Order: sequence, then structure tokens, then C-alpha cells
Amino acid sequence: MKIALMDSGIGLLPAAAAVRRLRPDADLVLSWDPDGMPWGPRTPEDITERAIAVAEAAAAHEPDVLIVACNTASVHSLPAMRARFEPRLPIIGTVPAIKPAAAGGGPVAIWATPATTGSAYQRGLIERFADGVAVAEVACPGLADAVHHADDAAIDAAIASAAARTPDDVTTLVLGCTNYELVAERIRAAVQRPDRPPLVLHGTAGAVAAQALRRIGVDPAPRAAADTTLTVLLSGREAALPDTALSYDEGRFLRAVSPVR
Repeated sequence: MKIALMDSGIGLLPAAAAVRRLRPDADLVLSWDPDGMPWGPRTPEDITERAIAVAEAAAAHEPDVLIVACNTASVHSLPAMRARFEPRLPIIGTVPAIKPAAAGGGPVAIWATPATTGSAYQRGLIERFADGVAVAEVACPGLADAVHHADDAAIDAAIASAAARTPDDVTTLVLGCTNYELVAERIRAAVQRPDRPPLVLHGTAGAVAAQALRRIGVDPAPRAAADTTLTVLLSGREAALPDTALSYDEGRFLRAVSPVR
């Protein structure tokens, strides 16, 4: 079994780690785009062009399924990607976890890239799943890029800026960019108010990993014997996991359990 994941940057690490925990016996292909990221400030047309190129690099390794572990690419490019690759290669998108977040009643904040915030797709999810729930859309310029480069000062500044624009009464926060899951606890600490109930965070890594397995008709098997490889593609070039990826628990976990081929 071979499962590929793609993103503009290292935001695919949480979903890759989730896949690895569900199926230790699956080979992984991680494809991202250091030459073109960040994708958030790009036009939808540019995002789609870059996303398809990164997906093509992964598809050349003949995976059984491809996870688009990027909210921005999923919001803007899923129809084009599915037209290009399916049914030969199933495509699993990643969209902000608005439905489960709104089920708690809110108020809800959605942190996302500028390209995702205010997009017709995100607005449609809010209208469909959060009717009657107070939802604040909070653009987080620079945060995804700072996380990708493991720039602690820039991460702290971007988080502080977004937290200052997040309503004080928010009870639930949607992490609408996969990069943000790598710094989830730092986000929680910045948004949590001392006089409020514990903040509920909603990411997507576990859900998309489970959906990928369902799509190819296999069950989780977390106790399966692991004798697998990890292929890393940086704008199509095979490479080792970059040091920035190893700044995060998920990257260190993947390196520890899967030798990079």
C-alpha cells in the first residue's frame, strides 16, 4: 500500500503522521513545493497550476490514493485535480472543519490563509453547516509561511496578530490551514482567555487520514508490522526531510519510524 500526500509546504506532516499511526505498513510519498510556496497569496489559477504540478510529482510514484493536505489547494483546485487524476488516482481533499466545530454551538473562529478566508467555498461551508452560529473568519497572513520555515519569531508575531483579531468569546477554533496544526498548542495559548472554558480546537489530519483509508477500502491497522519507506519530493526533486520539518514532533516521528528512501 502506498499513500501520497501533497501540500505547498510542511503542513502535510500532521496528516502524514496520522496515516502512519493508522497504517504503519503503508509506504508514504510526501510532495510539496518549496520553490512556489506560500500558495496563500497566489491567484486561484496559480494555485491550481502549482497544485497539479506537485500532484503530478507524487502520482509518478504510483500511489493508491493522494491526500491534498492543503486547505488552500482544496478550496481552489479540487475540481481540476479530480478531473486530471480520477478515477485512476483517488483524490482526498482537506477543507476547514466547520461542520464539527459548529455542532458545539459556538461562537466559532476560523483561522485560515488569506486565500481561504472569505473564499466562496469557505462561505458556503459556513452557510451550510453553521447556520445560526456566530462565526468569525480570521485571516492569518504570514503564519503558514512562518510555520513552514520554523521561524519562531515570525510564528509568534503572526499568532499574536490573529489572536488580537479573534473575538474574546470564542469557544471553538477551526485550524483552517494544515500548517497551523503544527503549532496548535501555541495558538491555543494565545487565544485562550483565563476566564473562559477550555478552548476547543478542530484540525483535519485524523479525519483525512481515515477518509483516505476508506476510499481505498482498507481498515486501520495500527499494530501492523512496519517495514516501509518515506519518499520526500521537494518541487519534484527527491530529497531528505528538511531540517525545518524536523523542528516539529510530527516530522521527527516520521523520520524515526520510516527511513527516507
